[in-house]
Amino acid sequence: MTKLKTTFFCQNCGTQHAKWAGQCHACKEWNTIVEEVVQKEDKKDWRLGNPAFAKAEKKVSKALKINEISTAPEKRLETKNTELNRVLGGGLVPGSLTLLGGEPGIGKSTLCLQISLNLPYKTLYVSGEESQQQIKMRAERINPESSQCYILSETKTQNIFRHLSELVPDILIIDSIQTLHTNHIESSPGSVSQIRETTAELIKFAKETGTPVILIGHITKDGNIAGPKILEHMVDTVLQFEGDRNHVYRILRAHKNRFGSTNELGIYEMQGSGLREVSNPSEILISKNAEDLSGTAVAATLEGMRPLMIEIQALVSTAVYGTPQRSTTGYNVKRLNMLLAVLEKRAGFKLGAKDVFLNVTGGISVDDPAIDLAVVAAVLSSNVDIAIDKSLCFAAEIGLAGEVRPVNRVEQRIHEAQKLGFKSILVSTYCKIPEGDYGINIIKVGKVNDVVRHLFG
Repeated sequence: MTKLKTTFFCQNCGTQHAKWAGQCHACKEWNTIVEEVVQKEDKKDWRLGNPAFAKAEKKVSKALKINEISTAPEKRLETKNTELNRVLGGGLVPGSLTLLGGEPGIGKSTLCLQISLNLPYKTLYVSGEESQQQIKMRAERINPESSQCYILSETKTQNIFRHLSELVPDILIIDSIQTLHTNHIESSPGSVSQIRETTAELIKFAKETGTPVILIGHITKDGNIAGPKILEHMVDTVLQFEGDRNHVYRILRAHKNRFGSTNELGIYEMQGSGLREVSNPSEILISKNAEDLSGTAVAATLEGMRPLMIEIQALVSTAVYGTPQRSTTGYNVKRLNMLLAVLEKRAGFKLGAKDVFLNVTGGISVDDPAIDLAVVAAVLSSNVDIAIDKSLCFAAEIGLAGEVRPVNRVEQRIHEAQKLGFKSILVSTYCKIPEGDYGINIIKVGKVNDVVRHLFG
């Protein structure tokens, strides 16, 4: 008889402790350390001795010389979802684990169910939170005609592997990893030990059978994925589903991707029939106001390989209190303070005693320095209360000396502006733009003073 082994884990960060303590020395949180059983006798393998996984049992690792290893591109499974394919880097890689996190009610389960219903492969959707009837009601709104999707309501991993051996699906979706538990661990579902052990079993299954697995994960009040931080290190891809439940648009980002870029962005619109892919996000990020409003400017930015036209809104007003306020939404407030200092020092605008509020429309966050010129234009427009021509957009960085600096891939930004009907674009004088007919007026400026003269005379 093997003796049960217990240890103490922090439920906030996953740090292991030799004994109980009131405060975790790693994350400094109080009353988060609990005792858990980490070992149980008669531990069995995930295969359960089923012949369906006999091939997986025969796989043995072998050391190879680096020049003998094949570098052929990995085969990917097409998900029939353009936005998800873009973020993943072309589709699901066989044997990969993808972790999808997001706030409650944001649409994680809807996205995964929609993917599983539209896939041309045999898919097993395992839910530990909803019954099969509940999932069926949601599936009827999305795509009732699907013969390749199987639904299973189960939380014990041993039972899930038993169904996997019978169905042998091409893709496995788990909703959610915090609801699963294994017989090998005595602690409750959602604990650090259970999350780590169940994820390890799923990783072993995915790698040895070549089946891609998608895990849905809960997040904490701080916005981090619940459970130990090692969970994000164990998986191949970490996706974050962002947005406001009071708005219809959702943004899918990759925080980690072993098989592609982490700079790509996917945008969806939540509808009654599910999530609609937004192929041209610039149209939703730019308002369609007929009036000429001061304090607005359009910037040409890039998210990964995708060019976007976003609207910058600024409001400059006299400070009511002694200390002026600087507030931003979707933009770095420290960079705004830097740009305001440049305007005051290099262009002579007295903004030190005024409140400045900045907003990037559409609910997205942008850290591309190419929107600096649009931020400056919006602030100056609000300050003098003169509207900027709607057919004009901006793509340049502002330096501390007041110079307008060039940005990368300016041709792509120019083509996107021309495609959306803009007649002029302001760029840096130092941009190296190849000769050609771009169908748009390219205005080159070198200093902030040149921008002011061009916009307001």
